[in-house]
Amino acid sequence: MIKILFICHGNICRSTMAESVMTHLIKLKKLEHAFYINSAATSREEIGNPPHYGTVNKLREVNIPLIPHRAVQMTAQDYAAYDYLIGMDTANIRNMTRIAGGDSESKIYKLLTFAGSGRDVADPWYTGDFDATYKDVMEGCRGLLQYILEHDHLI
Repeated sequence: MIKILFICHGNICRSTMAESVMTHLIKLKKLEHAFYINSAATSREEIGNPPHYGTVNKLREVNIPLIPHRAVQMTAQDYAAYDYLIGMDTANIRNMTRIAGGDSESKIYKLLTFAGSGRDVADPWYTGDFDATYKDVMEGCRGLLQYILEHDHLI
């Protein structure tokens, strides 16, 4: 089973959107049995809170089911438990690496790397633009899924 943890600052906007989008893409390919998807925060600011209403509304608009979730913080143990730890931006990557105590197994990636870009996923907490965030998340998740299918020999 391939285990993926999506991570952003608060675990209410981008990482929860990525969790729902990736779960949807995997279901479309009928590969649910091969994956475990979750999300977490690098901070403690939103612990226990549900996904942001902007994420909920955007997913509803595009007919992608919201995965029920309450914000949790990433732990050092998550590094051992997951195959891929996917951060949304450069600050997340730095904080994820600090929490994990390094990245000795090269498991930490920025999401848009899988879409051929070094860009950060647009942060709707500051912009209010959940459309841009969704576009980035969908692009990154499609690329990530293709990468995993090719590199983890699922196709």
